[in-house]
This record gives sequence, C-alpha cells and structure tokens, in this order.
Amino acid sequence: MSIYTPAAVNAIGCASPGCGCRARKPAYPSDLTNAEWEVLEGEVRAMMTELVVTTGRPMVHDLRAALDAITYVTRYGIEWRALPVDFPPREAVYAFFLRWSGRGLPQRLAGRLRGRLRVRAGRGELPTAGCVDSQAVRAAETVGAVACGYDAGKKLKGQKRHVVVDTLGLLLCVIVTAASVQDRDGAHPVLALLREKFSTVSLIWADGGYAGRLVIWAKQVLGLAVTIVKRTDDIGGFVVLPRRWVVERTFAWLARYRRLVRIYERKPEHHEAMIWWATVHLMTRRLTRELAGQPPSSHWSDPPPLPNLSSPDRRGKVLELLTAQPWRAWRGSELAAILGIENVNSFRVQLSQWSHQGYINKIGPALYSPMPTSA
Repeated sequence: MSIYTPAAVNAIGCASPGCGCRARKPAYPSDLTNAEWEVLEGEVRAMMTELVVTTGRPMVHDLRAALDAITYVTRYGIEWRALPVDFPPREAVYAFFLRWSGRGLPQRLAGRLRGRLRVRAGRGELPTAGCVDSQAVRAAETVGAVACGYDAGKKLKGQKRHVVVDTLGLLLCVIVTAASVQDRDGAHPVLALLREKFSTVSLIWADGGYAGRLVIWAKQVLGLAVTIVKRTDDIGGFVVLPRRWVVERTFAWLARYRRLVRIYERKPEHHEAMIWWATVHLMTRRLTRELAGQPPSSHWSDPPPLPNLSSPDRRGKVLELLTAQPWRAWRGSELAAILGIENVNSFRVQLSQWSHQGYINKIGPALYSPMPTSA
C-alpha cells in the first residue's frame, strides 16, 4: 500500500495550490443545485467506495465541483482546456473523467437513478421491454480515420450510436461504432450487452432497418423477441409510430448536450462515457423534480397571458392585442377565437379593410394564411 505525506491545505480547503474548488458556488445553468446534489451525492459516494481498486491518496478536489466540470464540458461542448477557472484544473477533471468512466461509474449511477425513476412511475425496478435504434453523428477532425465510416443513407462521415432504452426512454445500453456499420450489424453487440446486463428484458421494438436475420438470431441466441414497427406507405406526412417515438425522444434529450451533437473523442469508449454522464445529469434533474412534486420544465417558455380587452368595439380590441404582443404573428382564426367571432372569413375581410384604411398597420401575412381545418 502506498503511503502519502499529508499535503498542505490552503486557506480555502483544497490541497492543490491555487485551486478554490471547495469554496466554489454554483454559477452556471449546468451546475447541480443543492437539491440535486442531495439526491446524487449518496449514490456517487457509495459507488466510488465500491469501485475503489487500491487504497491510496484520497481525492484532493471537491467531488461536486469535479462533477459540475464534467457536466459543463458535456453540456456546452467546450474543450477540456477551456474549462472556467472556478473549476478544478482541467488535468484533474480529465483524469477523474477517464478513471471513473473506465470503471463504469456513470453506468452504475444511471442504473440506480433509473431504478428509482421507474419505481416512482409505477413500474418495476428492472425493465422488461425496450426499444433499439441508431443515430449517425458527424465526427470532428480529432477522430481518427480508422474509427470513422461513411453512412450512405445519411450522407455523412462519422460514427453511429446504437442505443437501447426502456419504455420510459431511459438509457439501458449504448455502443459507438463507425457510421458505415449497418443498423442490424450494430444491433448484435448492443443486444448482447443488453442481455448480459438485463436478464429481465424479453421484448424489443425496432424499425424496419432491423428486420431479417437479426430477429431470428435474437430469438434463438438471446431469447429476445424483436418486434418490427414499420411505417405504412399509404400514409403521408409525419406520423407518430407506436413505441419508436420513445427512443427518438431520447435522442432529442441527448442532443441538448452540445458535446454529443458532434463526436470529438478519439476513442469510442470515451464518447460512450460522455453519453452516460449526460444521462446521469438528465436522470438526476428528473428525479429531483419528481421528488419535489414539480411539473416538468418546458423547453420553450410559455407565451404571456392575454391582456384584458377594455375597448368597446371590435377594432379597438384587435389593436389592443396587436399592441400587447407585437412580436406574435397572429392568425385570423386566432383573433376570431379570442373575440368570439364565428364567421372567420368575413372577419378576415374586415381586417383587410381596416388595414387598407390605415387603422391597423403591420398586420403581417399570417392573418391571411390558409385557415386550419379545425377552425
């Protein structure tokens, strides 16, 4: 066992000279709040104790600051050397990222958080069904040519993420391959990994790209029933397909983290670790919100409430609406619904007359756009 002499601790509590990580306060939107840290701290410290290989020098820098630094890189897509100065040194943060990612810390954290989220949703702690899909992502110049491939369908050069999620959209397994790997070929290792980690899963939904021999192989070798959800050719436009939208929503969640929009890591396992750290951050915030009984936070802010219309005539009410929200592209059907007008077509004619007479300026083309079928 290695023996270390106690390092001199500076005035702000960190043994590293010039580092103020232990006195750091949350300052960025990606930082964990106190409530989120209370949810995550116990899980992190318990997993770190289980994953310790040898007894040696304890961790010098603050654990919460190191996690916030990794989340900052994942969320905003910056380089490691561009970390703000209030975080621990980037060499220490990167070493923490490599060491604990190699030991499976984010995967184990995501597993514990997933179980708690599933129990709160009224599900079993272990999943019994899931959905598999892949996503091709462009690679930066930092990724070697050996690890990249060309996806002829998406017409991009990069890598492909093969993921399996449960029925709630929570990540179960992920494998990163070259973009030239077909979906059904990439599904073999990810489904094998799924069977290794989750013996309770018996049903997997997939799209038409996974049809063929993969279905037979999964049934005979892994004992997984792969159900293909195909899109019918006689339906035009956007249609929400059963079960497949769950994994697509997970891709949308991950796309909020800019480090995952393009692949910068030289090794596929490092990008997989980035995905797991982003998943831990997502699950922590979701679990904290559910424990506090708060509704899900919307990505877009809700529009401001409508003003109280005090004008006695119809034209004055329209002017009040346009003045209160000048940035909004009003539709004639929307104004008619607010004013309680049933004949929308005649109301549009009246709007046009007011505009030509100079009473209403800058109405915009949205007033004369085709009326929705529901109007």
